[in-house]
Amino acid sequence: MTPQDFTTKEINTWCPGCPNFGILNSIKEALAELVNEGKISVKDTSLVAGIGCHGKIFDYVNLNGFNGLHGRVLPVCLGIKLGNPDLTVVGFGGDGDTFDEGVSHFVHACRYNADMTMMVHTNQVFALTTGQATALTEKGFVDGSTPLGQGEKPINSLLMALDLGATFVARGYALQGPHLKELMKKAITHKGFAFLDILQPCIVYHKHSVPYLTKNVYKLEETHDAGNFSQALERVREWDYSYEKDTKVPIGVFYQTERATFESQWPQLKQPWHTIDRKTNWDNIIREFK
Repeated sequence: MTPQDFTTKEINTWCPGCPNFGILNSIKEALAELVNEGKISVKDTSLVAGIGCHGKIFDYVNLNGFNGLHGRVLPVCLGIKLGNPDLTVVGFGGDGDTFDEGVSHFVHACRYNADMTMMVHTNQVFALTTGQATALTEKGFVDGSTPLGQGEKPINSLLMALDLGATFVARGYALQGPHLKELMKKAITHKGFAFLDILQPCIVYHKHSVPYLTKNVYKLEETHDAGNFSQALERVREWDYSYEKDTKVPIGVFYQTERATFESQWPQLKQPWHTIDRKTNWDNIIREFK
């Protein structure tokens, strides 16, 4: 396969020059390589997206899947995984979608460790609805929803994921496509819940982040032990999603470990219900409702 095989006929409506194009290119390349390597199959891979600029990726990647409600990417992913544990499930969310409306789902996804991947387009604003602050917006940010400046510090989503028990925690940068592609491949093939935070600066409503990130982003790979939890904690604390100081921003795999997946602990899934040949008598089932 080639990345072009995942291209659809839908007209792309992202802003010209949006870093989301980098994410789209990287995921198509990652999927094509994983198929060619025999690690996934197209028919057994499902894509889930939410509401926001990120959600348009559902229309631009030629895969089966579900475009759900705002903040509900993860419960849909979990439902698909439990319905058919043989599927490779990849979710896409925005930072508002995931950590405002959907934050409770993220908490439990990290705890459960179901075998699925969550990739978050982090642009630190609700870009589709013209730039309101999210849970990851830096303190002092001024916009129509925060004319006096955002009063609260942003949460550190990577720190949250580590503390809650995610077994794969990584960060990529949408403007470093080859590196992001490799992170995506690692996340998708990880056995357990994989969280990949993708820095995707909005060039309209959060454009000051572009020069900052371009200057300060650096790769972890050469010096970091991804199996060391304490070291992972230190690295995720290096940058707190703020722009007050000239702080280096690490990207790469912060932490990866193994533990039992959510679905592996369900005896009902030893022989998943989707594999059982049932002879259903629909007349009997609906008779009581007539």
